[in-house]
Amino acid sequence: MTNEEQGNVQSIAQRKLFLNNGAELAYYDSHPHDGGAEDGISEVVVLLHGYCGSSAYWERIVEELEQSVRIIAPDARGHGRSSAPNDEIYSMETYAEDLAELLIKLQIHNAVLLGHSLGGYITLAFAEKYAKKLSAFGLIHSTALPDSDAAKENRDKAVSALEQNGIQPFVDGLIPKLFAPASLEARQGEVERGKQIGYGTSVQGAIATAKGMKARSDRKHIIEQSELPVLLVAGANDKVIPPESVFAAANGATTKVELGSSGHMGMVEQPKELISAIVSFVNSKQ
Repeated sequence: MTNEEQGNVQSIAQRKLFLNNGAELAYYDSHPHDGGAEDGISEVVVLLHGYCGSSAYWERIVEELEQSVRIIAPDARGHGRSSAPNDEIYSMETYAEDLAELLIKLQIHNAVLLGHSLGGYITLAFAEKYAKKLSAFGLIHSTALPDSDAAKENRDKAVSALEQNGIQPFVDGLIPKLFAPASLEARQGEVERGKQIGYGTSVQGAIATAKGMKARSDRKHIIEQSELPVLLVAGANDKVIPPESVFAAANGATTKVELGSSGHMGMVEQPKELISAIVSFVNSKQ
C-alpha cells in the first residue's frame, strides 16, 4: 500500500516509477518532458526532504529555482506518495540506492544533490558510493556526524511512540521543534502545514527510517576527502542540528551559510535566503 492510499497525502510529486527492488517512488520533476533542454537548462538539482516530510517541504523554493535548473524532488520511501516497503530498517545506503536507480531511469548522469536533515544523511551515503554521478552536494540543516548515545536513545523512544500511538501524535510533537523557538508563535500556519505533510508518512516508514538514522555511520570523511564543492546550510536557531554540527566537517571547496532567523526549516523560515544560497552555490561551481 502506498502512503497516498492511507489518506490525504501532501506532496508536490507528480510522477511515479517502480524500482527494481519493488518500491514505488514518487517524485517531482520540473522538466519531465525535455529535461529542460528547450529552455537551455542543463543543470540538475536534486532536493531530498527530511524525516516525516515529503517533496512538499520544498514547495516555497521550487518555483524560483526551476527557472534556471531542473529540479528533481523525490518522496523518500515511506514518505509522501512513495510506497513503504516492509523492511525492518531503511538504511541510508538503501535510500541512496533508491535515488541512484531513479536517476538512471531518468537518464540523469550528473547532478547537484542537496539534502535536508534525513536527506543530508542520504546525500552523504550517496556521495560515498556514487560520487561520479555528482558535480556537487550539500547538507541543509544536516550533519556528517553519527547519532550520539542520547540521540540513539531518542530514536528508540520515537519507535516506541510510533508503535504505540501512530503517526499523528508523533508528528504533532515533532514539527514545532523544527522551527526557531523565538518565531514559533508567528509561524503557526507553517507549523500546521508541516504537520499536514508529516501525517502522510506511514508508521512503517517512520519506524524503519528512525532505525536507519540510528544505525548510520560517521561520514565526516566523505566531506573532508571529497574533491567536489560542498554546501553547508545551518540555522542559527536550530535546536535539532545546531550550526556546529552542520559545520563539523569541511573541505577546500566548502561553502558555509548560516540563516540567522531559522531553526531547522530554512526552506520555510527563510526561503529567499536559501534560494539565494543554492543559486549562488550552483553558479559558483560551473
